[in-house]
Amino acid sequence: MFRFDPKELRKQLRRLGLRDVKIEPVNAEEVVIRTEEGKELAIPSPQVLLMRMKGGAVMLQVMGQSIEEREVAQEETPQISEEDVKFVAEQTGVSIDEARQALEEAGGDIAAAIMLIEERKRALEGS
Repeated sequence: MFRFDPKELRKQLRRLGLRDVKIEPVNAEEVVIRTEEGKELAIPSPQVLLMRMKGGAVMLQVMGQSIEEREVAQEETPQISEEDVKFVAEQTGVSIDEARQALEEAGGDIAAAIMLIEERKRALEGS
């Protein structure tokens, strides 16, 4: 595989007017890019350089022999009914929004949502 030459890269960056760039090699097993379309582009055994620019900007240069495209498994969000939200709110004495948030955090599990709210109440009372 072609090897990055940090010195040559530094010279190229200077020609572009980029000075004070710190170049660090990164020992990566794999680089994965997740796209908005729900895919992953994976580069196994890549050669990676991290470039830190003046002002805080960061640039990565990645090079590999191959790229794998794969579908990302979409997490299913549980369907939470208004009836469940009202039930949790009534049982715990919290607002509808707090009940809905607890149900979402508990993956739609009513008992877990109630326990979560009760734990939060105890934590607030204890502080």
